[in-house]
Amino acid sequence: MSISVTETHPLTPFLPQQAKLLMLGSFPPPQNKWKMQFYYPNFQNDMWRIMGICFFNDKNHFLDLANKNFFQQQIEDFLNEKGIAIFDAACEVIRLKGNASDQFLQVVRATDLSVLLKQIPECHSIMTTGDKATDTLMTNFPKNSVKPQFNQPSQVDFLDRSLNLYRLPSSSRAYPLALEKKAEIYANFFNKIGLI
Repeated sequence: MSISVTETHPLTPFLPQQAKLLMLGSFPPPQNKWKMQFYYPNFQNDMWRIMGICFFNDKNHFLDLANKNFFQQQIEDFLNEKGIAIFDAACEVIRLKGNASDQFLQVVRATDLSVLLKQIPECHSIMTTGDKATDTLMTNFPKNSVKPQFNQPSQVDFLDRSLNLYRLPSSSRAYPLALEKKAEIYANFFNKIGLI
């Protein structure tokens, strides 16, 4: 019989003070998959390739290809410059299968959104990458709040501010959509909120 181990989020929230956008994934992969001490650290995950295409027309912009790694400082500098904050919708989970799959992620405790938003007063847009992240985020809001769908953002009033909620495709390769198509969807989104 396997013993369920509760994991606490291993990273601190990345919150540029002037952030206009908060990106929330579900939870980091197991640490044996990490290439850096930052978000989306698995070299197989396409988030930083998507960002490279969207902002620099180059999927390898943030990749240290020679070492199969990422340029972490470059990523952090870029996020600071653009005003993009990052954390995850869950801060405590149990991995039912010991992998990074959202399907086998049991959320023990959702992230307290109010704690994050108080540190980024200019943020009015929240983007989730995947269904698990979206469902977990929604636990912060009243039951009648509308969950965002692809191409259908929703709005919620929270902490005396109006928030626009967006749901984008997962950057995991397990999500069945070509990298270029994902990048196109992300670029349209970044354009819509004024980051491109």
